[in-house]
Amino acid sequence: MISTRVYTPEQVADILQLSKNTIYDLIQRGEIIAKKIGKVYRIPASSIAFVFTGLDYDLYLAEKEDLRNIPQIQSAIKKTRSKLKNV
Repeated sequence: MISTRVYTPEQVADILQLSKNTIYDLIQRGEIIAKKIGKVYRIPASSIAFVFTGLDYDLYLAEKEDLRNIPQIQSAIKKTRSKLKNV
């Protein structure tokens, strides 16, 4: 089972000492990543860090994965280019 901590917009408002409306505005602008489940929003704890760091943790992890795959991608491009030269 996934054990990711999630918060309601009201809880995040309390944590960040902001109004609930400000939290909804931040969600709408994409500054806080939230998932709408039915009629309610749930905000993962990692998304709250975005407010402080300017980096969304999910994007950070995706970038790390992309950087790890660059050597494989470059190798595939090199092989394809050499095959095209021989055609």
